[in-house]
Amino acid sequence: MELKLQRLYNECKNELYGIGIDLNNELIGDISIGIGKRNCKRYGCCKQENPVKETKYIERVGRNRYIRYERYRSHKIEVSKWVMDLNEDIIKNTILHEIIHCFPNCSNHGEHFKKYAKYINTKLGYDIARVGNRKEDLLASNIESVAEKYNYKVECMTCGYSFFRKRLNCNFSRNYRCGKCGGRLQTEKGIFYKN
Repeated sequence: MELKLQRLYNECKNELYGIGIDLNNELIGDISIGIGKRNCKRYGCCKQENPVKETKYIERVGRNRYIRYERYRSHKIEVSKWVMDLNEDIIKNTILHEIIHCFPNCSNHGEHFKKYAKYINTKLGYDIARVGNRKEDLLASNIESVAEKYNYKVECMTCGYSFFRKRLNCNFSRNYRCGKCGGRLQTEKGIFYKN
């Protein structure tokens, strides 16, 4: 799996070099790539380390002030394990998304990120977006959707309407009512499979 990821990363680097983006640039810094240790819902992440002190600035959001940096010297890209089972073009789309986060001023999904994503999308034909659609990507990769496992069954005591949840707030039955009739809810703990 690591070899496949490294091969796809090298292909992405070559494609970016073909449209004028050189990743072996001191403005971008060192990039390492690997498979994420946690099995989670996200496609991937880019961890930025060793900021360039000269690029420090203070961002004001309301009354709060945050110290930010325009550039970092090293980046660690992690791609989730479940993404490695998808089609190669979807994996490369994820890798390119995370590579954009390595560019200066692109640590978030702001205007600089959107500018680079639009440029890469038009030149290379990818569909880099802020978030991915897991259901569409699983269908495009012909992966059968596994029955989802839920831990709680919630049922209305008045009309009998039921639904499933993976997690619940400890005061769920006190704070929430049925969306159809307004009746009280009762919860049942167990492992349920939604068909």
